[in-house]
Amino acid sequence: MAQELHETARAIVADHKGILAADESTGTIKKRFDAIGLESTEEHRRLYRQLLFTAPGMEESIGGVIMYDETIRQSADDGTSFSELLASKGVIPGIKVDTGAHDQAGFPGEKVTEGLDGLRARLAEYRELGARFAKWRAVITIGDDIPSVGSIRANAHALARYAALCQEAGIVPIVEPEVLMDADNTIERCFEVTSRTLKWTFHELGVQRVDLRGTLLKPNMVISGKRCPEQASSERIAELTVECFMAQVPAAIPGIVFLSGGQSEVEATANLNAINQVGGPWPLSFSYGRALQASALAAWGGDAGNVESAQRVFAHRARMNTLAAAGAWSAELEEPVAV
Repeated sequence: MAQELHETARAIVADHKGILAADESTGTIKKRFDAIGLESTEEHRRLYRQLLFTAPGMEESIGGVIMYDETIRQSADDGTSFSELLASKGVIPGIKVDTGAHDQAGFPGEKVTEGLDGLRARLAEYRELGARFAKWRAVITIGDDIPSVGSIRANAHALARYAALCQEAGIVPIVEPEVLMDADNTIERCFEVTSRTLKWTFHELGVQRVDLRGTLLKPNMVISGKRCPEQASSERIAELTVECFMAQVPAAIPGIVFLSGGQSEVEATANLNAINQVGGPWPLSFSYGRALQASALAAWGGDAGNVESAQRVFAHRARMNTLAAAGAWSAELEEPVAV
């Protein structure tokens, strides 16, 4: 089973491919649909995910797809389950397994992610449904006197216990310790918090005997807070991100798939490209949600007549990020996609 985990982890990020994070909860995707004036029904959600998963050529850029519990139980129009559909294209099916970040008792302003209770049984079911990797997101908040050591350690411990349970079930864990970018902090403050978070995360993974070669890391980039008056350049983001990760992330990790953290589509691509131009001992790729989907969702608008044009928009965005994962993207490639 260890060999299978290693091979799966490497396959997801092979050839500069990345991950489509299509694991929005029912509440989150409702907000996305509200923005385009579409009611968030189960059928609309199914049609939207089908649009993404059947996009021609998506498998050339996407190595894995993270699904939500509802989505992994759904099927395409012809009755093929989404897991089978993705696998038939050489794309590895994945599943979000945490139950969300909740207020951490005794730690005002900080959260801890829950979902460990009953996880072993849920993982066994998800493997039967076709999942070969999973995701658990922890959130670390920057603010006055936070994050605390207690919050970082609690989240790191939960991530490690989740990862151990995944590997027991034959599922590759994506470990996602996200330092949020919502505050007014400088990029240097983000560097410091990200360093501490990664240090504790890998400490706990070691304590819980997690096989790093069968694990993927999904972190934030080292970046300025959204409300910081001085936003760092892509070059500075790349410099500090690689410096931070070289100091804290073992080379045994088979791939790092960055989250977009609320960046625009092109910003996320440009920053990933800059990071790869600096480089490191691991594949440096992407696991994006909105940064892969925003334009495609707007192009679709819930209209069946717009499916093909929306798929072209999505495939273009995926290609741009694959180029960025190779350090070969340029702004000149961002030509308008014919819809």
